[in-house]
Amino acid sequence: MPVTLVSILEGRSAAEKRALMEAVQGAIADTLKLPPRDRNLRLSVHGRDEWLLPEGKSDRYVLVEIALFEGRTAETKGELFAAIVDALEALCVPRADVFLRIIEQPRENFGIRGGQRADLVDLGYQVTV
Repeated sequence: MPVTLVSILEGRSAAEKRALMEAVQGAIADTLKLPPRDRNLRLSVHGRDEWLLPEGKSDRYVLVEIALFEGRTAETKGELFAAIVDALEALCVPRADVFLRIIEQPRENFGIRGGQRADLVDLGYQVTV
């Protein structure tokens, strides 16, 4: 169960924000072969005075941080990065304005479905993709 944080600068409409969230979530679900119900994504909106962007980045900059159970291959992670960038580019976010970060942790570090250790729960999908 990925836990995703998408950070952007203020100035986007509600529809644009929703489209960004759906695009990132769709890329994650498709690439990692997750069921539609397996989603946990937050959007964080910052004022220009609250974020020191990397030099040369535009106001369309998007930072995507995904906490995952460990076990995905390097190839799958590369496919995920490409899928997210492609999905955001379709929403007029320049490819160079997307930064992606995966934080992998053992399943026992997640408490899910009523506080159960994730390594003891049948997720209904494979983590090792």
